[in-house]
Amino acid sequence: MKKIAIIGGGISGLYIANLLRQNSDYEISIYEKNNSVNFEKGYGIQLSVNSIKLLNKIGFQNISLDNKFHPNKVDFYSLKNKKKICDLDISAFNDTEAKYTTLQRFTLISFLKDQLPDYLMNYNKKVTKIDYEGKNIKVIFENNTSIKCDYLVISDGIFSKTKSLIIKKKIKPKYFKSIALRGTINRDSIKGIDPGNISLSLGSNLHTVSYPINNKRQFNFISIMRKKLSTNELLDYSLFKNKNFILSILSEISKQVDPDIIKNLKDIKCYPIYVSSKIYQPTNKRIFIIGDAFFAFPPTFAQGASQSIEVAYELYKSLENQRDHFSCERIRRTKMINRKSKFNYFTFHISNPLLIWVRNTLMKYLVKNDKFINSYVGKIYKN
Repeated sequence: MKKIAIIGGGISGLYIANLLRQNSDYEISIYEKNNSVNFEKGYGIQLSVNSIKLLNKIGFQNISLDNKFHPNKVDFYSLKNKKKICDLDISAFNDTEAKYTTLQRFTLISFLKDQLPDYLMNYNKKVTKIDYEGKNIKVIFENNTSIKCDYLVISDGIFSKTKSLIIKKKIKPKYFKSIALRGTINRDSIKGIDPGNISLSLGSNLHTVSYPINNKRQFNFISIMRKKLSTNELLDYSLFKNKNFILSILSEISKQVDPDIIKNLKDIKCYPIYVSSKIYQPTNKRIFIIGDAFFAFPPTFAQGASQSIEVAYELYKSLENQRDHFSCERIRRTKMINRKSKFNYFTFHISNPLLIWVRNTLMKYLVKNDKFINSYVGKIYKN
């Protein structure tokens, strides 16, 4: 029996733990640096069909329909004139067993954790050192305890310190020169949109997304705004919880977003967006990096959670087939999604009126072009 240590109890770490439990060849343990798994309530995530098919392998289809939602389209709007530009039929990528899904992050994390026995979870375990003893990997924690394992899976997020220990240099994600503001809102407070779809509104250096997260009239709202911050501001973690700073962001957003939406937002949080700049591969073939620790994408294809699930499944299949490595296809796919996400971000934030007209005209044509959609979007939403 091979011992596998999973560092990090987020979506990717919990998902691969569920998969590995199905295989009696592995003994697994999860080590979380915090004193609990992050059950942050309210806020939503989107899961495209590629990840739903993989989640269904561990029973995700049994989650109550009241706690998730299946949008049919992405409706594109202009923030300037509030008019609809076009829509993209994402239900075209659905099949009878898997559909594009929106839900609370809390619902997904609860589902993944509740299927694991409590004894697998180890809290307050901050990794400080990695040693090698023959074929064994020794993980040393802050409280001077340690464990030995045959395989080490690093899934502790975009700010992974364990990854830096493995690569043997301090690795920092890149600030994407953007601020996200998110909150929850009741459906009745959002006017002029189809409540059964995802609404994506494009503005000047700003875009917003709102979508239902369940069948209880609750919506998730997120605004992504270009904003330069100084090094000192980025290092001041308390800044993004500061009431005056959040009010200043709301004030900037309100210049383009419907004031009724701003007024009715609840549970508001603000945070800087960080992305990965490079894919790092450990030289030790028994160590793997997954989730946001592997690569964090710009937030335009809603692929953060989906890719965390996808890369975890690929690692599971590699271990099952006794391949101590990721395929080159995983790296190619990651780079492809990253390129398209950055291009989308650029087009969503255009300010020049002529370029806006060109973009909107092209979008109206391209969303109806099946060949383009299957190539540009289908290659991401299907694995």
